[in-house]
Formats: sequence, C-alpha cells, structure tokens
Amino acid sequence: ARGDEVDVVALQPPADQPAAALPPRIRVRGLQTRTDKSSRALAAYLLPLLGFLAKAAVWLARQHHRRPYDLIHIHNMPDFLVLAAWFPRLTGARVILDIHDIVPELFASKFGSAANGRKVQLLRWVERRCARLADHIIISNHLWRDLYAQRTGTADRCSVFINHVDQRVFQPRPRTRTDDKPILLFPGGLQWHQGLDLAVAAMPRVRAEFPNAELHIYGDGIMKPRLIEQAQQLGLNGAVRFFPPRPLREIAGVMAEADLGIVPKRADSFGNEAYSTKIMEFMSLGVPVVVANTKIDRYYFSDSVVRFFESGNADALADAVLALLRDEAGRRQMAARAQAYASEQSWQRHQQDYLALVDSLCDRTVS
Repeated sequence: ARGDEVDVVALQPPADQPAAALPPRIRVRGLQTRTDKSSRALAAYLLPLLGFLAKAAVWLARQHHRRPYDLIHIHNMPDFLVLAAWFPRLTGARVILDIHDIVPELFASKFGSAANGRKVQLLRWVERRCARLADHIIISNHLWRDLYAQRTGTADRCSVFINHVDQRVFQPRPRTRTDDKPILLFPGGLQWHQGLDLAVAAMPRVRAEFPNAELHIYGDGIMKPRLIEQAQQLGLNGAVRFFPPRPLREIAGVMAEADLGIVPKRADSFGNEAYSTKIMEFMSLGVPVVVANTKIDRYYFSDSVVRFFESGNADALADAVLALLRDEAGRRQMAARAQAYASEQSWQRHQQDYLALVDSLCDRTVS
C-alpha cells in the first residue's frame, strides 16, 4: 500500500514446496539450497553460512550498482551476514541488523562450549564488530536487548521487536478433525534446549489417563534421532509421531487442529531467554499452551494466558497437560484470554512501529 519495493534474498525453498503468490513490488531470490541441520560438526554448520554470505554479498553489490537500495535489513543467524551489505552501506544505503538469536549463547548451547571459552569469546568479538556495521539493531526480546546493548555499546540505536504474529495467517478456524484423540503439538527446531525429551518422557503418564493421547512433533534438528529412539524405548510407537517441517501457512493449519501446544524449553540453557514465537502463534489460533517457566516466558506471559510448569521436570509437564485435558471449560477460558492478548501483540498492531523506524533511517516523513 505504501509503494515500497522489496527484494528478499534467502535460501531456496524445498523442491516440493509450491511457489507462493507474491504481492506487487516484492521479489524473492533464492541463492542457495537448504542443508541438513542434524550434524553437530562445526564445519558442516559454518561452511553453508559462509557460502551464503559470499553469494549474498555479490548479489547485493550487483543489484545496488544497477538500482541503489535505500535500506538493507539483515536477519541473523549469523551476525556476520551484515558483511553482505558492505558495498550498499559504503555507497549510501542504511543497514538494520536484526538479531533473532544471540549468537555466542546459542553457539555455546548448540555445541556444548563453555560460556567463557575461546570460541565464545571470539563470537562476542565478532558480535561487537558486526554491531558497528549497522545503523540500527533490532533485538527479538527485551532481556536480550539489555545484554546486547551492554556488550556492544549500542543502547542509543537498539530497539526491541518481538516476532509479532501475523494474524492473517494465524487466525482461528473451524476444526476439521473428527476423532477424539487429545493431540499435543510442538512445531519447530529439534535442539536440546527445546526440551522435547521432557515432552516425550511425560507421555506415559498422560496416556495412563488418556490412552489415545498423541504427541506430534513437526521439525528437524540434531535431537531428532535421539527423540525417536527415546519414544521407541518408552514403548510410545504411534503415540509420539514425527513429521517434517511445513511451510508457514500449512503449519498454521496443523497447529489449529491441536488440543494443546507444548513449549517445554529448558531454563538452564539458551532456552531460558530465547523468545518462542510459537507460543503466541498457538494463542492467536485459540489453542491453549503448556509452557516451561523460563525467564523470558515469565517476562511476557502470565498464568492467565498460558499453563506454566517447572522447566526441566517431566512430571510437572505431565501434571500441567493432565490438568488442562481434564478441564475443558478452563481450557476454553484460558484460550480466549490468550487470544485477546495475542491480538494486542500482533504484527497488525505493531507494523507501523517498524515502518516508522524504516522511514526515520531513510530520512522520509512517516506516512
């Protein structure tokens, strides 16, 4: 509606994913195929990132030379993707560095590195240098904003935009399921800090009272083989089901069919301060959510809109799930309160804040 022109530089979509219809003036360029996320090897993780950085830098330089950009918005991970905008910034473009995950802490959690080890210290050095290359930094939650600004000295050009839910995608819809199975659902990356092993461990107790209950896990990651093995060892074949990741609009439909959303992050890890967009997505869909009582989730949510349990405790998770499954009226009331809260935090309510930032960086009058 504003008439802005946008080029999206990204990974190529999966071969079996149909092309999405794009609004006018928006173009998407896929520069690199997606790689397997199950490897723990550092080289297997780093090399595709470096390859994408090189391709993106060349592509942006060529496009900017032909038709100069006003603004480059860089999403991490990793922070050093900001280097892809070196030529546009050198020749007048403004740069936003959007920090969705703080790299040093995520690296330490993912690869088991000491918090003050050499590799993590190196990443903090890279973090500071990358911050200097951006005109403004966006952080995905308030806890990280304080930490990042203190480490990089960017308090005067650092703001918070949580991953606001797009209610055009995550909106309530009539359920198409006709079975009476209680379906518990987790969509997302399968890393250790997500605590999915706790959800699997809770299922025997849940099924002791609700024998047809199932846990559906959508996603990939280094923990997937372990989770499959754990489910088999607990005799949960068929009760814990694994599915590949789905495109955004498709996974929204899957989530809407669930009885409960499960977000069992570990509070003694990276997950303690990592904001989970999936919580607000479930809330926007009208699906009640069971959430670990991490620091970040206690910051943003209250007991009136989610059901908390003690992080790291599979029995506490089972208790929370069972309490909600027993109380249909309570589930509906909590879901209604959560849906109202999610509406206040939606992208539709906050997009003008982002557009005002863009206009201020580009020296334009906010329309």
